Order: sequence, then structure tokens, then C-alpha cells
Amino acid sequence: MRIKQKKDLGNFGEQIAVSFLETKGYKILHRNFYYKQGEIDIIAKDENNSEIVFVEVKTRTNNIFGNPSEAVNGIKINHICKSAKYFLFKFHLTDAFVRFDIIEVLLKNGKFYINHIKQII
Repeated sequence: MRIKQKKDLGNFGEQIAVSFLETKGYKILHRNFYYKQGEIDIIAKDENNSEIVFVEVKTRTNNIFGNPSEAVNGIKINHICKSAKYFLFKFHLTDAFVRFDIIEVLLKNGKFYINHIKQII
């Protein structure tokens, strides 16, 4: 697949992340959940321990500027948390156990590499 734009790269990485999570037994609840404070790429349920997992996906074609996860700074985490609180409120899941993860997708030489970082906060 030839990636032409940054948005295409992000969408491709998110699709890889969704497939990865599904093979690990996660149930995808929502993709690209928008709230005025930000957006959450993937919201899934980890069927192994019944946690709601909010996943930020970072996709890169190289790691010249560091690992993709390093782009998830304090401001981004704050926005994800606020969006997650709203999601839990909206869908009456305020008593749910939650977790915040990052999935890094590195595309290199026609292959992709995945790193799933659990419990970032």
C-alpha cells in the first residue's frame, strides 16, 4: 500500500491496530470517538479481564524522531482522559474498570511492526 498523506497513514495504522486487538480477543466498541476535548482512536473491551481499554494509535514510517509513543505527551493524555470520562458517562459505564494503552505501528520496507504498550497511566 502506498501512503500518500498523513491521514492515510494514520487510518492504515488504526486498521492494523484493530486487527491486532481482535486477534488478541478484544471486542472493538468504538473507533474515532470524538469529544470537544479530543478524540480516542479505539475503544475496546479486553474480554480477558473485562476492562474498557482506550487506545491511542501512533503510526510512523521511521523512528528518526524517537518511538511513536513518545508523541503522546501530557496534553494528549489529558485530552484522552477527558474524552474517556465522557464516553463512560454517555454509555453508562462509570463503574467499569478502565485502562489506557498505546499501540505503535511502524511501517518499514513494506512490513509493519506492532508494539502494544499497556497501562500508560
